[in-house]
Amino acid sequence: MGQHRRHGSRRHRLLAPALFTALSAVVVATAVAGTHGFSLADATAAGKEARSTRAVAPAPATSPAATTAAPASPAPAADTTPSGSPTPTPTPTDSPSATASAAPAVHSAVLGTTAPAPADARETATVGALFSGSVAPGNHFCTASVLHSATGNLLLTAAHCLTSTDGVTFAPGYRDGSAPYGTWRVTAVHTASGWSQKGDVDEDFAILETAPNNGRNVEDVVGGNKLGTDEPFGASVRLYGYPADAEEPNLCANTTAQESAYQRVIQCPSYPGGTSGGPWINTATGDVVGAIGGYQQGGDTDDTSYSAYFDHTITDLYNQAEADAS
Repeated sequence: MGQHRRHGSRRHRLLAPALFTALSAVVVATAVAGTHGFSLADATAAGKEARSTRAVAPAPATSPAATTAAPASPAPAADTTPSGSPTPTPTPTDSPSATASAAPAVHSAVLGTTAPAPADARETATVGALFSGSVAPGNHFCTASVLHSATGNLLLTAAHCLTSTDGVTFAPGYRDGSAPYGTWRVTAVHTASGWSQKGDVDEDFAILETAPNNGRNVEDVVGGNKLGTDEPFGASVRLYGYPADAEEPNLCANTTAQESAYQRVIQCPSYPGGTSGGPWINTATGDVVGAIGGYQQGGDTDDTSYSAYFDHTITDLYNQAEADAS
């Protein structure tokens, strides 16, 4: 379960894949720059992948040293998500019997209603699309949202979305080819060690740093959502995401359930490829309590989405990212 049985987080900055093999032997003991966002080794999962000609990250081997990474082109990695739905159970425990690889229990659930997110809402402005290359129709590959922080330059997305920061840009409030608030260049990716070392689906979340745009940080312009952790599984949330074949974000509200010890699930139609990384915002608190990803990298059907559970692991990651971004 990665860091779910121990506190502490590890920060990784991306480097050229050619250095990955040489550094992998010391990654456990030292905070080094490593290639992130590996696709999971799950050949059956179609996932919420932005299906395009962009390079897909290689699946991690049992040992990081066993993987030879090919040179990666700009950033986007495949999104992936599971089928089926879970039976709600109590809040997560560190039970040795809980495993990330266990298939979900299938259950029936009422689907929420999905519609385009309102363009003029403050919350919608904090959600945007990640682009590889120019900010133009067809170039976005995943979804991200602004995290409230002291530095004002942090984003939340899924760890499997990125293999590199090269050419990656965030456009909050993106719609119909337009970036109404501007764009921010992604400069660093932070993931938990369970993800970076072995693709732990329970740690499929990432915090991104962005560079200022004309001297202003992204949160200064559009605001940000507070990170919510250790919240009940049965929460009412608003789910956002940019389908890869659409030019505006989807919005759906529904109640989440527990998929496994460290996974949430929600039933919302029309969340296909490109929606990975989309925030789950608690309707009662306004805190972001999830990001589309986790089991099968978010779900292999458009109507069921997953998120890794947010507990001390992401809190530690957030604290480290905020410190490093200062």
